[in-house]
Amino acid sequence: MPDRPRPGPRLAFRGWRARRPFWGGLLLALGGGEILLTEKASLKVVLHIGMQGLAGYLLPTLMVLLGLLILFNPSQRLFYSITGILLSLGSWLTSNLGGFFIGLLLGAVGSCLAFGWLPDQEPRVSRRERRERERAEAHALTSEEAGTA
Repeated sequence: MPDRPRPGPRLAFRGWRARRPFWGGLLLALGGGEILLTEKASLKVVLHIGMQGLAGYLLPTLMVLLGLLILFNPSQRLFYSITGILLSLGSWLTSNLGGFFIGLLLGAVGSCLAFGWLPDQEPRVSRRERRERERAEAHALTSEEAGTA
């Protein structure tokens, strides 16, 4: 049995990333992290801590947790992404206007990306590759017709 070269860490990471809604989970976690960071800002920067105080820290913490769950348990991505968008929108009221809109937008976009991800989708083919295939097929057909005539 010949020795096959082992895939490097970069190739292994690309394969892992391709099997899950990576960018959706990452953006949702980053949005929650950004909101948590704005909670730690000085009082001159902070507009308000939140309605109860605890909710201002609870919602972004759950956003980070849901982002990580989307990354490591993609089979439940629909529930996690719906909960993530609700928490992102709730951070508008509880967490400094959703981390000055940045965390809110990151969480909303990440949740939408995770919700729309399809695990069994065929890999996309670029236009150039499609045109080259069509030309090759057309050329094969014309040479085949010329050979039979």
